[in-house]
Amino acid sequence: MDLPSSASSGPSSAEASWRPAGGRRTALVLQGGGALGAYQAGVYEALAEAGLGLDWIAGVSIGAVNGALIAGNAPEHRISALRTFWERITNERIWGALPDGDLFRQWRHEASALLTMMQGQPGFFAPNMPNPWFSLPGAKTATAFYSSEPLRRTLRELVDFDRLNDGRIRFSVGAVNVATGNFAYFDSAHMRITEDHIMASGALPPSLPMVRVGTDYFWDGGLVSNTPLQHLLENIGDSNTLAFQVDLFSARGLVPRSMPAVLSREKDIRYSSRTRVVTDFYRRIRALEMELKRALEQLPEDRLDAEQKKTRQRLERLPEVVILHLIYQQQVHEGQAKDYEFSTTAMRDHWRSGLEDTRATLLHGNWLAMPPPGSGIQVHDVHRA
Repeated sequence: MDLPSSASSGPSSAEASWRPAGGRRTALVLQGGGALGAYQAGVYEALAEAGLGLDWIAGVSIGAVNGALIAGNAPEHRISALRTFWERITNERIWGALPDGDLFRQWRHEASALLTMMQGQPGFFAPNMPNPWFSLPGAKTATAFYSSEPLRRTLRELVDFDRLNDGRIRFSVGAVNVATGNFAYFDSAHMRITEDHIMASGALPPSLPMVRVGTDYFWDGGLVSNTPLQHLLENIGDSNTLAFQVDLFSARGLVPRSMPAVLSREKDIRYSSRTRVVTDFYRRIRALEMELKRALEQLPEDRLDAEQKKTRQRLERLPEVVILHLIYQQQVHEGQAKDYEFSTTAMRDHWRSGLEDTRATLLHGNWLAMPPPGSGIQVHDVHRA
């Protein structure tokens, strides 16, 4: 069975064939989530199907990898690159027919994840030999259970780093400095992005090794913040922005009734990573800024000092921001291993979910319309609508 596919692989004659009304910048914000990242590939396929051009991609972990595959390829090759990557790093290790039902699908799901832990995934990561518990301190294999060198080779093959850095799409990835614990963003607006930056963003300990960038070592950005939305909101300047925020873990979920459900729910809460906290915080800040703007407008010009005039000018250029929130909805048979269950069947299900959710979101044309000035930050979520 082939992956879901649209009628085309995206715009072929130009970098972007369509932009939202009002000249807004369009951004794609991609959360980390391992094997669940195929959902983001489906999201992008729907955006390309609609002819939607992108100006900025920000990602963490697998979101950084997917983002690089998009930004580092011409529009007509992006879906092909995503498909090649996801077909390469997934496989079917569990064969044979099982009776129908969620319980049997759960068994297959857990068995597949167990084999991933034992054997790694082609084109992505391979078990370290010897195991870190049997490695001497300081040895290359001492700090991680797997080597991520297969991912380095895959990125070099599938990503054109000259294109990724040419400025047509701004590209940002988040990682954590191992020594200081500080979060850092590697942004193509300020530096040249290489495979090291992308691998650093996805170096989740203790599975994958820390990655050296310059003189520092980095781990997966999800350790501090799994969602790069804050970086986007703090750096949009005065540009009106339409952002597709794609989350792989849901902050909302059912109260667990078993230990497997506890482990799964705990992971969701931990890695959903304050997405709505961030949006709520910036919406409150924007509301306060609008109140300040109205207050300054009431004062005569001659009563404003230089700093107040500068503040008023800045507030007059506040951008309008619309966030379209897409969240992967866990299937009944999936448990806490959902982010490292790399079966081809699961990948296709995730991809299809992203494709269908984004198509449903794009049907809400009013969500894409330019909001009136002073509307602040608007958030829409098809799952909650």
